[in-house]
Amino acid sequence: MQDSRKKQLRAEYTARINRVTDYIELNISKDLSLKEIADVAHFSPFHFHRIFTAIVGETLNGFIKRLRLEKAAAMLLQNPTNSITEITFECGFSSSSAFARAFQEYFQMSASKWRTSGSSGYSKGSKPVSNIRQDFDVYLYYTDSMKKQTWRVEMKPNKEMIANIEVKDMPEMHVAYIRHIGPYAGDEQLFGSLFNRLCNWAGPRGLLRFPETKFISIYHDNPDITDETKLRTDVCITVPADTRVDGEIGKAVIPAGQYAVAHFEIKSDQFGDAWNAVYGGWLPESGYQPDDRPCFELCLGDPKEHPEGKHIVDIYAPVKPM
Repeated sequence: MQDSRKKQLRAEYTARINRVTDYIELNISKDLSLKEIADVAHFSPFHFHRIFTAIVGETLNGFIKRLRLEKAAAMLLQNPTNSITEITFECGFSSSSAFARAFQEYFQMSASKWRTSGSSGYSKGSKPVSNIRQDFDVYLYYTDSMKKQTWRVEMKPNKEMIANIEVKDMPEMHVAYIRHIGPYAGDEQLFGSLFNRLCNWAGPRGLLRFPETKFISIYHDNPDITDETKLRTDVCITVPADTRVDGEIGKAVIPAGQYAVAHFEIKSDQFGDAWNAVYGGWLPESGYQPDDRPCFELCLGDPKEHPEGKHIVDIYAPVKPM
């Protein structure tokens, strides 16, 4: 019982810190005070710093600064029409000079060079980041009497990956989640374990009986920019808005809005290529740009039941018109 009690207490602490990191991400453009953030976790400001550092592995200020810089780096590449000054303030920096110093120190290059060179000179840990665009064919066609736009994206030269993409208006979704911090690419066992834990919590509460229940993976960080040891991933199920959560289970809202929805049937080692097909193949030719909402994957089938062992997934990328 003592070990069980310890696990419950640790899960409660983790859940509180997860709420804090969610809050920071949603309010990254604001001037965030220690008291405001500590209140989200229901800890006193005096003790909060030490608790946050022990659980997250970074100081609070270091975490906020890193998120702001990594968001700015992504926006510089994905939002070419936004000026560096606009991005500076949208990511919560108090001045252009403060942003310039922090960006140079973190990425070892200026923001303008990052934007023009495609991050090719930046090494994330020991792994260099490459922004070389893969080669895709993108075709636009219309359905429903010329009213509905659909794109077909094919990876060249073998056309081994094909995506059909539509832009849809999606409603708000409430989700219960378990968060993982660390590497995840191609790790089917990890995702299986996380979803099993989530379902073991949801099943006894009758949350898996809804025919509309969706299984979702949310990615908070760009793996081309953020060190893999700090990548935050939520495995989720959709739940009613009034669902109560406890322990390691958190609750969040996926905002309503326009999403590019890309449908894939892929192997476990092709998820990175699938995301590149959306952001590197489709997006630059679509007339859309990324919006500031989380991207996610919707799982549509069990690969164990697929004749070729493939994953059937829809990738949801938040977008807005250029």
